[in-house]
Amino acid sequence: MSTLSNLTEPNVPQDAWCLFLDIDGTLLEHAAHPDAVVVGDELRTLLAGLELQLDGALAFITGRSIAAVDHLFQPLRLRAAGLYGLEHRLTRDGPVEAAGEPADIAALAEEIEAELGSADVYIERKGPILAIHTRAAPQLLQRATQLVEQALGRLPVGYRVLAGNAGVELMPLEAAKGAAIRRFLDLPAFAARRPVFLGDDTSDENGFEAVNEMDGISIRIKPSGPTAARHVLAGVGEALAWLAAVSQRNLDGSTGLVHPLNGRSR
Repeated sequence: MSTLSNLTEPNVPQDAWCLFLDIDGTLLEHAAHPDAVVVGDELRTLLAGLELQLDGALAFITGRSIAAVDHLFQPLRLRAAGLYGLEHRLTRDGPVEAAGEPADIAALAEEIEAELGSADVYIERKGPILAIHTRAAPQLLQRATQLVEQALGRLPVGYRVLAGNAGVELMPLEAAKGAAIRRFLDLPAFAARRPVFLGDDTSDENGFEAVNEMDGISIRIKPSGPTAARHVLAGVGEALAWLAAVSQRNLDGSTGLVHPLNGRSR
C-alpha cells in the first residue's frame, strides 16, 4: 500500500489508454444526501469530449445505480458499471443489465430505517446493496456499522460489509470495482489500452489494485491514509482540472507524457 508521502501527481500515457471514473468525491463533491449533488454543463461537456477523444473508451465505475447516474448526467448516457459492477451498460446509450432487490435485503432495510431513518441518516436501497449514509450524523456511523455486521449472520452466504468515508454498505461479494473494470477491458473499445482509474474512497481500492496489476495508472482523490493507488490529486477541483488539461492536450495534439497540472512535457 502506498502512503501519502510517496504518492505523486499523475501523468497520462503516451500510448493508447482508457479512462474509468468514480463519481462522488471524484467528479462531484460529496453531499449529505446523494440526491443533493448537481452536475454542471461544463462537466457534461468535458466528459463528452473525453469520451469522443478516447474513441468511446470511457466508463463510470460507481456505487450509484445506472438509473441514478443517467438522472445526474442527462442527456449523457455513457458506458457505466453501477452498484460496484452489479449493473452494466457496455455500450453508450445501450441497454442496462440491472440488479433487483432480494427480499432479505428489503426486510433488513426496513428494520434499519425503523431505527436510524431520520433527516440526518439516509438509508439508500440499491437493489442487492444497502447503503447507510451518515455524513450529516457522524455519531451514528458506529451504530449503523453494528447493524449491518450483525445482519451478516442471518443473511445468505456471500455478503460483505464495506465501510466508507461517511457511511457503511452491505453488498454481495461479487460487487467489486476491479471486476467491473476488467469486464470493460475485454470489450473492443477498451482492449489493448492502458487503464486509468480515478476514485476517492475505500470502495475504489479494489479498482486501484486491478489497474495496478495491468500496469495502469491509479489515482486517489484526497486520500487520508494508506492506499493502493500510486498517484494522488488533492480534491475534486484538482481532479477536474487534471481531466480538463488531459482533454486540452488531446485537442492540441501534443506528444509525449504531459503533467497536466503544470503543463510541462516529460
